[in-house]
Amino acid sequence: MTSTSDPFQPEPLTILEDPDRQEVHFLEDRLYEYNVATTGISDGRLLAIFLRDPQNEIIAGLYGWTWGGCCEVKTLWVHEKLRGRGLGTRLMQAAEQEARRRGATQIVLNTHSFQAPSFYERLGFERVGYNEDYPVGYQLVFLRKRLE
Repeated sequence: MTSTSDPFQPEPLTILEDPDRQEVHFLEDRLYEYNVATTGISDGRLLAIFLRDPQNEIIAGLYGWTWGGCCEVKTLWVHEKLRGRGLGTRLMQAAEQEARRRGATQIVLNTHSFQAPSFYERLGFERVGYNEDYPVGYQLVFLRKRLE
C-alpha cells in the first residue's frame, strides 16, 4: 500500500526576524491576486519616488501604490540632516500628482503620533482614526486626503 502525502500538509512554522525580501514580495503578490479575484479591480501599480545626492545615494524617498482609485503612501523618509527644507512636501506633491494621473480620488496613509501627523494635515490630510498605544504611550494615526 502506497501512502500519498498531502502537498498542503503544514510543515513546522518558521519565525524570522530578517526574512528574505523575495519571500515577503511573494506574500504581497498572493494577497494582491486574492484582492483582484475578489474585487475584479486589477489596476494596482507600485509607486516609488526618490531624491538622490550627486553620489547617487538616496537622501529622500516615498513608496506606496495605487489601486482601485486610491493611493496609499506606505513610506516617506527624508534624511535627518535635510528635514525642514521642503523635500517631504515635494515628494508628497509628486505622489499626489501621479495619483491623480492614475485616476486616484484619495490618498491614504498612517503615521505615528511622534512622527508627522501635523505635516500631513498641513498638506490637506484629515485624521480619520487611530490605534491607541501603538507603540505604548503613542498612537498610530490614520489620515486621508480626498482628491478633487
